[in-house]
Amino acid sequence: MTHPFQQRLVEGLAQLNLPLTIPQQQHLLAYLDLLSKWNKVYNLTAVRDPAEMLTHHLLDSLTSITPLRRHTQGEPVQLMDVGSGGGLPGVVIAVCCPEINVVCVDAVAKKAAFIQQAAVSLALPNLRGVHARVESIADKFEVITSRAFASLSDFTQWSKGALAEEGVWMAMKGKHPDEELVALPADVSVFHVEQLEVPGLDAERCLIWMRPR
Repeated sequence: MTHPFQQRLVEGLAQLNLPLTIPQQQHLLAYLDLLSKWNKVYNLTAVRDPAEMLTHHLLDSLTSITPLRRHTQGEPVQLMDVGSGGGLPGVVIAVCCPEINVVCVDAVAKKAAFIQQAAVSLALPNLRGVHARVESIADKFEVITSRAFASLSDFTQWSKGALAEEGVWMAMKGKHPDEELVALPADVSVFHVEQLEVPGLDAERCLIWMRPR
């Protein structure tokens, strides 16, 4: 039985020029179902409609995959998704990039528990959910990402203790955050900003790449 959103996912992937295997596509749709199911009880996201989840969450998060792959060059890296909520983009990255170890950190216990459940349900050995404040994380990560989490200044300051040497921050944002960029502390430098196009979503999105100065 085909998933009701399979065609829309396939079309979205084509628009993003992002080739994924059939099992990866099935994992993403199973994740969408899981998110939708848990959301009824645990309030993981304000988006309630599964069709909207597909564009606003799944396809939105998928826009980060090609830039991320370009950065990591297929190398196995440690990545932390801060304030991951329902696992966006962390779970999506774990599905699409099996070589990347993804740790989703959230200060809300039920959200971290959901990530752990997703890792088990989707059989993703490279995914784990951690219930913690990001400032308390002692491990080191080559890439630290967030999506609609906090201001760029707070995001980098709270997580800088977990950034590996030569590590980078990759922040998913809506429209170009001019004020946040101006407010960045002197020890953080922006080395790349790229515009993202989300299939089926008429909204501004961009990716801000930063590193310590």
